[in-house]
Amino acid sequence: MGNSYQIINFETWKRKEYCQIYRNAVQPQYCVSFELDVKNFKRYVKENNWSFTMAFIFAVTKCANEIEEFRYRFLDGEVVLYDSVDTSFTYLDKETELFKVVNVPMQATIEKFVQLAIVTAENQKEHFTGPVENDVYQFSALPWITFTHISHTDLGNREKAQPIFDWGKYHERGGKLMMPFAVQVHHTFVDGIHIGKLADKLQRYLDEV
Repeated sequence: MGNSYQIINFETWKRKEYCQIYRNAVQPQYCVSFELDVKNFKRYVKENNWSFTMAFIFAVTKCANEIEEFRYRFLDGEVVLYDSVDTSFTYLDKETELFKVVNVPMQATIEKFVQLAIVTAENQKEHFTGPVENDVYQFSALPWITFTHISHTDLGNREKAQPIFDWGKYHERGGKLMMPFAVQVHHTFVDGIHIGKLADKLQRYLDEV
């Protein structure tokens, strides 16, 4: 969405070998699912009369942007690192049961983001406004079901590196409010340790707001 970036010197890049292995893999993207406790976050969102979906998108984007590996992308044959990444999410029309893909730039505060996201989503008429931007995280909610694994449509683009985040129906367990959450990433840029960092950072944010 027009965010600034730096071109990485491939020859001196610490992940050069990983890129050479995974860039041309048949399936270079992989997905990991785990649970988050959203009890405190849901209370916080309700107190402020915000959309849980929009508030959660902000939370994930904020935390992911703080981890360098989630901001790497391929661009015109180069590896680039964006300074910041914005959001692209599905938004359901309950009457037609059709979704649209909405792009919203990240904001400095959760309140500003939620307000902008709602207005943008409700005012957008098109289902799709164009190809998915490179400098976004993609989001989709499945609030009707819980899940332990999820997969995504594969359009055959091996350089598609935008992380994809999905979440499902939350449920009470042991005094907590557990919600399934899935992360899809490109293995050139993101390893399991980085997903672990995101999981820890995001859970702390949800607990401490």
